[in-house]
Amino acid sequence: MTRLGMVSIGQYVPGQSVVHRLDPRTKLVSVFLVIIAIFTARQGWSYALASGFVLGAVMLSRVPWSFIWRGLKPVWIILAITYLFHIWFTREGEVLWTIGPISFYEGGVIQGAVITYRIVLLVIIASLVTLTTPPLVLTNGLERMMQPLTKWRFPAHEFALMVAIALRFIPTLWQEADKLIKAQLARGAPLASGSAWKRVTALIPILIPLFLSAFKRAEDLALAMEARGYRGGEGRSQFRQLKMHMRDYAALVITVGYCLLLVMIEVIR
Repeated sequence: MTRLGMVSIGQYVPGQSVVHRLDPRTKLVSVFLVIIAIFTARQGWSYALASGFVLGAVMLSRVPWSFIWRGLKPVWIILAITYLFHIWFTREGEVLWTIGPISFYEGGVIQGAVITYRIVLLVIIASLVTLTTPPLVLTNGLERMMQPLTKWRFPAHEFALMVAIALRFIPTLWQEADKLIKAQLARGAPLASGSAWKRVTALIPILIPLFLSAFKRAEDLALAMEARGYRGGEGRSQFRQLKMHMRDYAALVITVGYCLLLVMIEVIR
């Protein structure tokens, strides 16, 4: 199985855990607050607290760690580039080693590791929302949260529908790309060997049919929606009515308390 076949973007893991049963609005607000809190972290205790919160959320969700690991795989290249970028351009602290005209500083190594670890925490906590929430329920919650913006003519329903379609078709496009890669490898395409230029040019027979297939799916979806009389969100009702429970308020209180504790640690330092 190739790397594309192992990604978990847009997938939902069914379950009956506490995190699964939370309202999608609770999850979205909590993730937003946690992301802000992680970005404000500056010292070791703050990162330890953030790591404990993320680890506790994963354990409460009962999502297998294999799915969390698959969600991190697509961003390994971004993490590596981020770390190298900070090592290359940050010139703070003592010089650790020198390779020709290039010097690597202690501040760059530390800052690169901190930023990379911060991105890992963000990816885990964000992917936990999609892994524990069905796409339709998630978009319903997003639409309800943006409903007040409709007073200023913000297309809340259309935006939520766009998110739902994207979440629905991301795994499909990944699987189709995986099939195209396997087909090209069977034909002897130099995807895993040869020079960098040959590998880049070998991607053209994959990208062209993938884009054509995406456009074809979009056209079929538009025709299907038009045939079923879709005319936008005005006057439409929802089959699933969202309702906040005591566990949702408890989760919000815990999340706000965590964020306040992290801010206090940063202020008192």
